[in-house]
Amino acid sequence: MRQLAARFVLFVSRYKIVGQPPHHPVCVLVAAPHTSNWDFFLMLAMAWRSGLTPVWLGKKEMFFFPVRGLLKRLGGIPVDRDNPAGLVDRIVGDARAGSSMAIVIPPEGTRSKKTYWKSGFRRIAAGADIPIVLSYLDGPTKTGGFGAELMATSDVVADMDLIRAFYADKHGVKVGKFTPPLLREEVEAVEPA
Repeated sequence: MRQLAARFVLFVSRYKIVGQPPHHPVCVLVAAPHTSNWDFFLMLAMAWRSGLTPVWLGKKEMFFFPVRGLLKRLGGIPVDRDNPAGLVDRIVGDARAGSSMAIVIPPEGTRSKKTYWKSGFRRIAAGADIPIVLSYLDGPTKTGGFGAELMATSDVVADMDLIRAFYADKHGVKVGKFTPPLLREEVEAVEPA
């Protein structure tokens, strides 16, 4: 059923999948650029078509009756953005215990353009010792897919330089709304005290 739904969404949207899906059964899948509500449907279609089992984070307000059960069956995990304490530890625990899951995280955290990415994707990958896999959607080329796999290191700037290079030519479904890959920690590390 998921394969059929994935084929339909990709056919109707005219998006093509580029690149190879992750080789690791458990990984953090960076979902960027996040510029449209369509990102969700395209991401699910790409993941299902590629044989992945996506687990994704969504604001708790999305998980209301009567769609709560459906969203959870689609891999959704509700997040209280006002009180996220313990979320990273919970996801790390699930990742360590999981046999197959791609933890899909849009590090922009919203469809609006912001100044920084959220760093949870790095903390989850480092805490669970699993790879970060870069994925994307690009409206102008009608492509989406998978790129480099990397392990989080202690050199945040070097890791983010690799991520910035990958996303340099990616625009998202809605061009101009992509938050460039930059973590607050990077800026704070170079600002004078």
